[in-house]
Amino acid sequence: MTGADAGARPDPVLLRRRQDRRSRARTRLTALAFAAPLVAYLAAFYLYPLYRNLDLSLRDYTVRSFVAGDAPFTGWENVRKVLDDPAFGPAMRHTLVFTFVSIAFQYAIGLALAVFFNRRFPLSAVLRALFLIPWLLPLIVSASTWSWMFNSESGVVNYFLRFFGVDPVGWLTSPDWALASVVIANIWIGIPFNLVILYSGLQNIPAELYEAASLDGASSWQRFRRITFPLLRPVSAITLLLGLVYTLKVFDLIWIMTKGGPGDASSTLATWSYQLGFGTLLPKFGPGAAVGNILILIALVFGLLYVRLQRRQEA
Repeated sequence: MTGADAGARPDPVLLRRRQDRRSRARTRLTALAFAAPLVAYLAAFYLYPLYRNLDLSLRDYTVRSFVAGDAPFTGWENVRKVLDDPAFGPAMRHTLVFTFVSIAFQYAIGLALAVFFNRRFPLSAVLRALFLIPWLLPLIVSASTWSWMFNSESGVVNYFLRFFGVDPVGWLTSPDWALASVVIANIWIGIPFNLVILYSGLQNIPAELYEAASLDGASSWQRFRRITFPLLRPVSAITLLLGLVYTLKVFDLIWIMTKGGPGDASSTLATWSYQLGFGTLLPKFGPGAAVGNILILIALVFGLLYVRLQRRQEA
């Protein structure tokens, strides 16, 4: 082999580097190809609607300008109108009551049922499946069923009240009971979700911990307080966060049962936003979108609080 031939041979180190660069480039392209559908989905169904809702809240849209697309820019004027509106206070208060009361009872009842079903007994699987029915039913069916049950004249709830000598209650027609009625219905719908998530969390707790606690003479309440509840904190946190985000935006249940009434006795930010945007002959698209942005902001704040708490626990 001549010196010229030896000098023409490529350096093996350079060849390896080129191959590594090509391999990394192919890996990045493959990753981008797999991520592209997800990015496109998020952009089309999340980012763009969020942008459009923000744009609606910053402009003075009418039906004509909504079609023509020439609505004047008004800045934060729509937000100011919403905050100054007398309906904002009751809607915010009802939203907070509806959300936190629903979440508290859904979590407490779901946790109690999860602990109950965590024990092995006959028909446990069948009963767990039956408890999933409220979660599996279409929401319009659940809301219509509760509307019938709470009917002042022919509802089964007032029938039992009369049977026990109690005066019937205007569940959906009384300002004192309308909000409580939709809260009860929402609690019933949300219990199965809490049951499923918390039950799965209980399955991941080692049985040896309970056996050791029993040998040490710990009671059932002590085992729950010292073992079950602390080890369920990560699962409980995500359950409560998801329940919060979902409950904040509940619209269809309230609208089917009470339409936010009577008056504004059961109106929330979600129903008020719909009423502003679509509930009148002269829709107020801008203020309605501004109320929607307030809901998004509230959910975002609680989401960030959850992330911060998780990081603090992991640290």
